Amino acid sequence: MPELPEVEVVRRGLANWVAGRTVADVQVLHPRAVRRQPAGAADFTARLTGTTLGTAQRRGKYLWVPLAGSGAGFSLIGHLGMSGQLLVQDPSVPDETHLRVRLRFADGGRELRFVDQRTFGGLAVEEAEDGDPEGTPLSIAHIARDPLDPRFDDVAFAAALRAKRTTVKRALLDQTLISGVGNIYADEALWRSRLHYDRPTATLTRPQAAELLANAREVMTAALAVGGTSFDSLYVNVNGESGYFSRDLDAYGREHEPCRRCGTPIRRAAWMNRSSYFCPRCQRVPRVRSGG
Repeated sequence: MPELPEVEVVRRGLANWVAGRTVADVQVLHPRAVRRQPAGAADFTARLTGTTLGTAQRRGKYLWVPLAGSGAGFSLIGHLGMSGQLLVQDPSVPDETHLRVRLRFADGGRELRFVDQRTFGGLAVEEAEDGDPEGTPLSIAHIARDPLDPRFDDVAFAAALRAKRTTVKRALLDQTLISGVGNIYADEALWRSRLHYDRPTATLTRPQAAELLANAREVMTAALAVGGTSFDSLYVNVNGESGYFSRDLDAYGREHEPCRRCGTPIRRAAWMNRSSYFCPRCQRVPRVRSGG
């Protein structure tokens, strides 16, 4: 599933290609793509047609575009899921096999296409927070800001992290605590911080919590610089191009390969229906305290 860097790459593409354009026509080619629209595809189409799109925004893994004109007070929200793609295509380009939604614009230029092979992602038009200049949809107002957001509170995050009764990787994936971090970048940040994924958050010192946050921010910034992480053709930017950060991963996906710090083979462990990659020497398994 695309994480913060990949979604931010898409957001930047949308900001460049669709901001200020008026929607002339909407086609929903698969109802599942708009299943989060309570009144269905016809309502989705009616609410979007004739509106002018604002500048794309992002919180964690969610994207949205505030609407102006007849859609004022609402936003077009999207989640890419496992395989969703928002592509800006010339109308002459043949339809993609898994094209689900198409937006055509009044200027007759490139159209916006939502393509989703597995149909886990989706689009919806939702009411935005009253008076919010970013047009944040009400459904995601509870999601925490992410480490690349200039308004992210580092001190509050470190305190909340250490106060949680959980383990460190679970905390990193808690989107109400910190958004945008998924399995890939959690493993990378933990490797850089020399922390095992099952380390209890209550055992972290303030410097360790601050270092973990700094490493999460650093690795996601580095991924963003090269277009994110693509392991297959399912994640691409709005121009259909892949990201290249998979070449620079230190832990994730490197089972049996030598740790770039100490040379010990990287291990993979089953974790919450996923995988965690770690160095058994650099990231020691936390000791279990005996009772009594």
